[in-house]
Amino acid sequence: MGTGGAEDCREKELKAFDETKAGVKGLVDAGMVNIPKIFVRPPDELTGDSDRCQIHCQVPVIDFDGVDGDRHKEIVNQLKSASECWGFFQVVNHGIPLQVLEDMIKGTTRFHEGDVEMKKVLYSRDRTRRVRFNSNYDLYNSKAASWRDTLTITLPSNELDPQELPPDCRECSIQYVKHVSELGHSLLKLLSEALGLNSEHLVELGCGKRRTFVCHYYPPCPQPELTLGTTKHSDPSFLTILLQDQIGGLQVLHQNQWVDVQPIPGALIVNIGDFLQIMSNGKLKSVEHRVLAKSVGPRISVACFLTGEFLDSKVYGPVKELLSENNPPLYRDFTISEYLATFFSSALDVNSKTDSLKL
Repeated sequence: MGTGGAEDCREKELKAFDETKAGVKGLVDAGMVNIPKIFVRPPDELTGDSDRCQIHCQVPVIDFDGVDGDRHKEIVNQLKSASECWGFFQVVNHGIPLQVLEDMIKGTTRFHEGDVEMKKVLYSRDRTRRVRFNSNYDLYNSKAASWRDTLTITLPSNELDPQELPPDCRECSIQYVKHVSELGHSLLKLLSEALGLNSEHLVELGCGKRRTFVCHYYPPCPQPELTLGTTKHSDPSFLTILLQDQIGGLQVLHQNQWVDVQPIPGALIVNIGDFLQIMSNGKLKSVEHRVLAKSVGPRISVACFLTGEFLDSKVYGPVKELLSENNPPLYRDFTISEYLATFFSSALDVNSKTDSLKL
């Protein structure tokens, strides 16, 4: 069979999977033992992974206790260092009650393990839908599908009607969104200070105006060595705040090595997104990360992307106050809608989209 035939066969398999509207969990529920070919990573990727062994170090952990008092400057400096060296850090004592975090994990689990017909009603690849369920937004573009299903909730600057949210996770989502939005606002202020700007600078630019929550469900995988939970990528956001359960699997690419992000009870993971790397003129780093498939599970995570308004014609680029003769702009200006159109038109693991904006 020629490549055309193989591609046609793959396309049919992808379509058949998509049309079930039951996601990866549907495969597991059907008692599948060998994962379908559409999830198996190319041989060169599997070989390359064995050459990049995981190193045993940990992303920075920052204690926010005293952030509004005597430790404010110390915390700003820690954020600056972590964002420049790692692009990732974990935050403890962030002020969000543990119960709110636990309820969001439980609510996400309830939705994904709930009524299949309810999920099918929400199943869509239409990105304009504010609440939607699907498996692999890049299903038809990726070399291999990832082992996860996702509920996406997009909050524009005007709030979402709670009735649009699935009943299984409605109340916990309302509480979680409120608390995480406040934390996102605080983080943008602290990162403004870390860049030497007025504390309101990034907030006033609208960096936290729009928030997208993706509630991921990674079912246990019978052949985890052949696939990934989420393939390597950097985030199309200003900032990402991630809640994960205690199963683990998230890895960050640091100094060309994959580093496990060890779960810490009650902690939230924060990473710099592509937009903030550009705005800081490369000072803050948006780094690649991925999620391993696991034989245990399900693994649950909830990511909040601070993105700014999609439909806004506002132009972003390196912050002018940070530029000088010795620090000329490294990137051209862009709009968020332009950037996201590029991001969503290709596979998740295509090399960082920030490269296309380099001058």
